[in-house]
Parts: sequence; C-alpha cells; structure tokens
Amino acid sequence: MTHKADIVVLPLSGDLDVVSTPRARTTIDNLIEGGCKRIIINMSDVAYVDSAGMAMLFYEMRRMRRAGGLISLESVSDSVYRALCIACVVDVIPVSLAGKKVTVPVLDASVHPVWQSSMIVYPNKLSEARKWAASMLERVSLSGDDIFDMTLAAGEALGNAIDHSHCNDDCIYLTLATYPDRVVVEVSDCGCGYALADSEDAVSETGSEERGRGIKLMRMLVDSVSIQKKQSGSGTVVHMEKLLKYCELPRV
Repeated sequence: MTHKADIVVLPLSGDLDVVSTPRARTTIDNLIEGGCKRIIINMSDVAYVDSAGMAMLFYEMRRMRRAGGLISLESVSDSVYRALCIACVVDVIPVSLAGKKVTVPVLDASVHPVWQSSMIVYPNKLSEARKWAASMLERVSLSGDDIFDMTLAAGEALGNAIDHSHCNDDCIYLTLATYPDRVVVEVSDCGCGYALADSEDAVSETGSEERGRGIKLMRMLVDSVSIQKKQSGSGTVVHMEKLLKYCELPRV
C-alpha cells in the first residue's frame, strides 16, 4: 500500500469475494477513519469479484462520498469490468481498464486558451491555493470527480515544488487554463530544475522516493503529465492536462 498525504494507492490481489472482502473492507474503513480522502484501488491482480465484493465497493464509496472523498478502481480486467457493469458498480465508481490509457493529442501551439488565470503560491498558503484551483475548475465542464482529482494533482505538484525546489516565498506559480477540449494546470518554481521522461518508469530518476511517488500519483489522477526545466531561468514546470469529456466551452 502506497501513501502520500491524503491519497492512497491500495493494491488488491486474488479474488474479491465473500472470503477476502472483510479484510479489504477493514483496510478501507481504517483509511477513511484516518482521514484519507482519495483511494485508488489497483485491481490488476483481481480476477473475480462476487456480489459480496460489489456490495463492499458500493458501501465504501458511499461512505467516502459522505466524508468528502473519492474511491476509484484502476487496471480492471475486461472480465471484471463486465461484471461491474452488470452490477452497475461503474455507475457510481470511476473505473479505468487495464492497459487503456487515455491518448492525449498534442496541444496545438497556435490555439489560445479560452481563459487563463494564475496566482502566486506561498508555502504557508497551500490550502488557499487548492481551494482557488477547485473554484476555478468548477467553471469548466468537468465532473465533480475530475475536479477532485485535478485539485489533488495540483496539490501534489505544489507540494513537490515546496519540498524539493527550496524556493523563495514568491516564486511558485499555479496557472489554470482551459481550451476547447481540455483543462491545463501548471505549477512552476525557481529551484534548480529537473526533467522527467513521460513514462512512469522514469520517476525513479529523481533519486527521491517521495517525489517519485507524488509524480506517479499525478499520472494516475490526470490524463497527461510532463515535467520539464524552464526554457529560461532556473526552475521546473509541471504541466498537467485533463481532457473534457464533452468538449464543451467553460461556463465563465
């Protein structure tokens, strides 16, 4: 089980059935009671889910919603996905199929944002920055779950900027922009700067387990993440994108 801030990646293995469900329920209950607000359940090693497992997922999702958080399932096999569809679990819990990564087209440099806004983020004002990001994202055609995840991803990027770049108080910037087909969130700092390849395997190149974990979580929460050195000056830019499902213009 991997934990970072209030986000947890919980791997399950074997069948999620009447025998194994109580153990999974206890683990999830403890996480929620401990204040975790985002649980990503990795189902890559789960081959079968019975009615007890589905009932547990329904129950825990409702409980997490009441706590103001979100549970999702990732790396779900085709056979398990069909079962979850029949039981309507996919109607209430976000599900990502194994091997089905969203392909994000390269953003055309000639396309200007519909709107864009930035703010300076001070290390002692992280909560205010996350609230600002959430309020701005509410103006866009994103689901509540996508807004939740984008805000968490922005928080992870901001945390990395503060923890690892040793920035001055006024050189971390958070920028949100919307385009006809996507939302873009960028976090820039004035640290020494680093860059990562797009693949998750490159995360370990940072030499920092905590930073690598945060980047890995960002990649789970949004559709696209790039991490590059600034083109001018010192520092890093974390660029994250989430595609708009219906490609509607933002409500401004």
